[in-house]
Amino acid sequence: MSSTKQQHPEAAGRAGAGTSVASVPETPRAPRETPKFVYDFTEGNRHLKDLLGGKGANLAEMTNLGLPVPPGFTITTEACKTYLESGKEPAALRDEVSAHLDALEATMGKKLGQADDPLLVSVRSGAKFSMPGMMDTVLNIGLSDASVAGLAAQAGDERFAWDSYRRLIQMFGKTVLGVDGELFEEALESAKKAKKAATDVDLDAADLKKLVKSYKKLVEREAGRPFPQDPREQMDLAIHAVFDSWNTERAKLYRRQERIPHDLGTAVNVCSMVFGNLGPDSGTGVAFTRDPASGHQGVYGDYLQNAQGEDVVAGIRNTVPLADLESIDKPSYDALMRIMETLENHYRDLCDIEFTIERGKLWMLQTRVGKRTAAAAFRIATQLVDQGLITEAEALQRVNGNQLAQLMFPRFDEKSSAEAVARGIAASPGAAVGKAVFDSYTAVKWSRSGEKVILIRRETNPDDLDGMIAAEGILTSRGGKTSHAAVVARGMGKTCVCGAEELEVDTKRRRLTTSAGTVVEEGDLVSIDGSTGRVYLGEVPVVPSPVVEYFEGRMHAGADEADELVAAVHRIMAYADRTRRLRVRANADNAADALRARRFGAQGIGLCRTEHMFLGERRTLVESLILADTDKEREEALAELLPLQKQDFIELFEAMDGLPVTVRLLDPPLHEFLPDITELSVRVALAESRRDANENDLRLLQAVHRLHEQNPMLGLRGVRLGLVIPGLFTMQVRAIAEAAAHRRENSGDPRAEIMIPLVGTVQELELVREEAEEVIAAIESEPGTDLGISLGTMIELPRAALTAGQIAEAAQFFSFGTNDLTQTVWGFSRDDVEASFFTAYLEKGIFGVSPFETIDRDGVGRLVADAARAGRATRPDLKLGVCGEHGGDPESVHFFHEVGLDYVSCSPFRIPVARLEAARAAAKPGTDTTA
Repeated sequence: MSSTKQQHPEAAGRAGAGTSVASVPETPRAPRETPKFVYDFTEGNRHLKDLLGGKGANLAEMTNLGLPVPPGFTITTEACKTYLESGKEPAALRDEVSAHLDALEATMGKKLGQADDPLLVSVRSGAKFSMPGMMDTVLNIGLSDASVAGLAAQAGDERFAWDSYRRLIQMFGKTVLGVDGELFEEALESAKKAKKAATDVDLDAADLKKLVKSYKKLVEREAGRPFPQDPREQMDLAIHAVFDSWNTERAKLYRRQERIPHDLGTAVNVCSMVFGNLGPDSGTGVAFTRDPASGHQGVYGDYLQNAQGEDVVAGIRNTVPLADLESIDKPSYDALMRIMETLENHYRDLCDIEFTIERGKLWMLQTRVGKRTAAAAFRIATQLVDQGLITEAEALQRVNGNQLAQLMFPRFDEKSSAEAVARGIAASPGAAVGKAVFDSYTAVKWSRSGEKVILIRRETNPDDLDGMIAAEGILTSRGGKTSHAAVVARGMGKTCVCGAEELEVDTKRRRLTTSAGTVVEEGDLVSIDGSTGRVYLGEVPVVPSPVVEYFEGRMHAGADEADELVAAVHRIMAYADRTRRLRVRANADNAADALRARRFGAQGIGLCRTEHMFLGERRTLVESLILADTDKEREEALAELLPLQKQDFIELFEAMDGLPVTVRLLDPPLHEFLPDITELSVRVALAESRRDANENDLRLLQAVHRLHEQNPMLGLRGVRLGLVIPGLFTMQVRAIAEAAAHRRENSGDPRAEIMIPLVGTVQELELVREEAEEVIAAIESEPGTDLGISLGTMIELPRAALTAGQIAEAAQFFSFGTNDLTQTVWGFSRDDVEASFFTAYLEKGIFGVSPFETIDRDGVGRLVADAARAGRATRPDLKLGVCGEHGGDPESVHFFHEVGLDYVSCSPFRIPVARLEAARAAAKPGTDTTA
């Protein structure tokens, strides 16, 4: 076996690294070793996927296990990267390929394409990650006019030889020379029609000879060159085509969607051919060591006699279940079962296998760790623990938060025959059915009457919150995955489809119109699928999620009605909670959400947004506060708000008794509490025209004009609002402290934390903190009252992050508001950019994923990490958390674990996801779980 040591030397020793060129004396150095670009299957192993790609690494692994793999070799991803960078293959590649081809020919006892007994090979792409969009396999390379007769003689089957030749021309013409594949299919169909043949198997040698002739003419006409007759030219062109396929539009799109780096490159696998199309004692198939849909153990897969691999994929003939192979060819079946067991025990996971049987001889063409459904992933992980194949820590790495989220959402019955009338962005998974309503008032009203409704808007805003809560799901014709509708829906665990642009939503006439002209009136039933973005008319049957029933406490893992999926989720979550370091809190604004969060495993509230408590009926009280001209009027408005706020917090502390509750003081843009300036102006003008002017409306309009801001998100909000409107924050602090005292008096254990929002400088925090401490001290002056309320701030501005060391002098905790921090770091208004250019940025690869979905590690993440370090340098016991949407994003949770935060906070529905991902971060190899 050839050594692979030092084939890819590090570049750390380059001259001048870290110093000026003048300071480095010139010293003789040995010439850099030429990298190795080609590996025989006997040289690699499954751990070399970066170099050999997934297929090549696994072919090498199977070869070294002694399994029957046709001999071959792999051209590395390094060769591809050099080719893509320079536009030509590496200088040494041709000689290396020739040397490995010579060795392969010696092993096989025949030459590539030799006339009397040709060696034929397949050429396949094989990147590190399985990637749709890469070049399809080309089989039978080496066949030509000169060798097709030799193949027929050696196989004793003229039809087989000409069938193999027509397949080569068809695959090569399409994938290497760029000929439209439909043209080949049309020619094949014409040949079948002329022979009155049902399938291609019914064509005889003479028919296939004619088809080959037609194919060659087609290639010369469409590609502008004859089909190559030189076997080595065929192979070299196919290798280059694999390299080129790395940058096809389909491949780039898939990499962007799956967040696969663009600089990995692909390997190329050259493998000696084995034939499944030599008659009824031959065939090809796909096998799984377990059911990839359910995870159940058994015999799963498909088999097709007298066929090559593409026949199974193309579906041109019906396959039979893999279990039927036992009666067709028992020796091959038994051998396959032994190999499947060997591979599963070796890989310690579900394996996906491709195989060919050539005249009773079984050959393995590929294996990989198989893709599976979310349900199968959880079942298989626990099964493998029980079998002793993996540890509990490894089981955590076999599942992920996105899979768990899939299991939690209700879904439409897959057996339904409903047809979608539109498709938007799958913004928040799940299935929802209800009557169409077009405003929040109607949504709430109908919901209170027992109706299930779907709230349909062009887009939503904070005024729609009540309707969104009442609705089964939300459908908008505008917006993206991080629009207001999407973010709020995900936070509540509501199904949501955004940006269904095919739908024309007319809220005034209370109807929507589909692209086909169908009108949906208010009250008509609609169904939306937040997992696919599809919209249906009428009711599509919904299947509930037993996993949510389990998290809600309505189903116990050991109950009779609980299936093995619930039991598997229960076990994985138990592993997770024993493993994770990060604590998980909830973003919750009322007792109902808090109680649900607690059932879902929340260890406190990380964000209570008090502005949500001022919407609806209380909004007029806030308007009175804003309109107040005198201290007396202001105090009267605050006095009305105080008992309402106090009761809010009493209920919240009771729901979260014994757990921390972080209450954010008021932080909305001020315009959210004021009427729309245009609507109010029209209302006042109409009233004046009727000589029916309303004094309050006039005052309100003056206030709206006075307080109007060009960019409210960067205006009078957060700590600025508390400093400008005297008594506002003081009232809230008093309500929190009095509610905590009330709970103490009633044997409760409130653990309040007060968070001052949008602080940009320590002076702002000090001013609010001094006032808050005075209020708390006055309430604690009662005998035996020690409320233990801590005061901290939300880090959501770059300046706050950059001056975190100073701010920590006045803060007992930091909570990173990554939503606003992302907006201010990038200079993005989330709602605006989602609707305008985000799609283009994603398509162009500027973003792999929206920075509002997953933390931007290089920008926002760096500020978080630096602020955490600076804050703890000032105050070592500083508590650190995050309360933005990123707190429930799987990839972001890993980042927050890495930078040493104490907790993440997310919507109640995302809590199990965050619990699982916090454990997966802690269980990573090399991760310190004791920190």
